[in-house]
Amino acid sequence: MAGGASSRGTAPGEAAPIAPGAVVLVVGPSGAGKDTLLRLVRERLSGDGRFFFPQRVVTRPADASEDHATLSLQAFEEWIEGGGFALHWNAHGHRYGIPAEADVAVQAGRTVVFNASRQVIPAVRRRYAAAAVILVDVPVEIRAARLALRNRESPQEVLARLQRVVTGFDLTDRDLALDNSGTPERAADVMVRWLQALAR
Repeated sequence: MAGGASSRGTAPGEAAPIAPGAVVLVVGPSGAGKDTLLRLVRERLSGDGRFFFPQRVVTRPADASEDHATLSLQAFEEWIEGGGFALHWNAHGHRYGIPAEADVAVQAGRTVVFNASRQVIPAVRRRYAAAAVILVDVPVEIRAARLALRNRESPQEVLARLQRVVTGFDLTDRDLALDNSGTPERAADVMVRWLQALAR
């Protein structure tokens, strides 16, 4: 596997990391355009069986700006107890999860790509034998304009997103830094080429 996915060994007493495929996290601040970018990349790679794009599960109703499955908080907790998630985390007052079928895809040798919080990077690097991080970012003024256009949150909630700082996240802990301040199609081209090189 080429392109920069990191791999690691197993410490004594640790479960072996999931392999042989890879997990690629798409991370970045709110308003960076990750969901739009992922939609374009998923469409362009739809005929390539090497890739799998799991649908996130969120304890918030879906809307036009984000494609996800919705669960109540109680149902989300039941999924956790039943082993329904490969990963899950809290952010912005909601619960987020990646279904366990992502692990099945990695075990089948596929490259699994999804939008995640930066806070899960250490867990992902421990859980999977090959993991990579794509950091998507844009200037704060563009983020502010995009968040306002979503019309999903109050001005106070938008401000909180803009000011959010993820503690414990090393900005150098990424395998690709992607500037999404231009057209999303242009950034998608870069991401598609990078993923295809990774999955060779």
